Amino acid sequence: MSMADKGNISSTIARSARKTDSDVVEKLRAFGVSTVYEAQGGIGLMKPHLRPIYHGPAIAGPAVTVSCATGDNLMVHAGLDICQPGDVLVVSTTSDSDHGMFGGLLGLSSQLRGVVALIIDAGVRDVPDLRAMQFPVWAKLISAKGTTKNGPGSVNVPIQCAGVYVHPGGIIVADPDGVVVVSAESAESVANSARGRHEHEQRVRERLKRGESTLDILGLRARLDEFEA
Repeated sequence: MSMADKGNISSTIARSARKTDSDVVEKLRAFGVSTVYEAQGGIGLMKPHLRPIYHGPAIAGPAVTVSCATGDNLMVHAGLDICQPGDVLVVSTTSDSDHGMFGGLLGLSSQLRGVVALIIDAGVRDVPDLRAMQFPVWAKLISAKGTTKNGPGSVNVPIQCAGVYVHPGGIIVADPDGVVVVSAESAESVANSARGRHEHEQRVRERLKRGESTLDILGLRARLDEFEA
């Protein structure tokens, strides 16, 4: 761990975080955000202003967390430097930001390192380049507004991103429905619960194909009857 101070703000860079079994991570990715969110009791969902910059990606991986001073992306570079293949870079800023904190060069570096996605509660730029290389990004906005590289900030510390606390090594699941966070400690149990929900939904689909009503399958008809005159 290295420590540095700039003014009255302390910066921390931690180089390790708990890793979750890759099979569990892949199961969470395959089940998807909506199922995982419901499977863990309706928690962990980031605010819906985070949207993918192109249609279709679905990812999961352990978080490398980054906290940046607003308008400064030095710690994004520092976070990327310690990322391992399969990691997800998760970035927040100390106050609301409309800067383009991440662009094509960082996207290329991320892709070459095996980083699976960027989740950022701020802006990105060079979007045509990021789309062309098919690097998955969920961002708050798109902005050409540049950044400084002076710090301070921190890497691999708990952060709040889009309304959710993210700990280093926590599992990020993201797809067109949004972004959800699963703690490393609960990842296996959430994956098991998600499998149960998925299997239930498969049974519902089969009953729908046989012509049954959702009111009957889900036991809602009696509840609906309460509203009839």
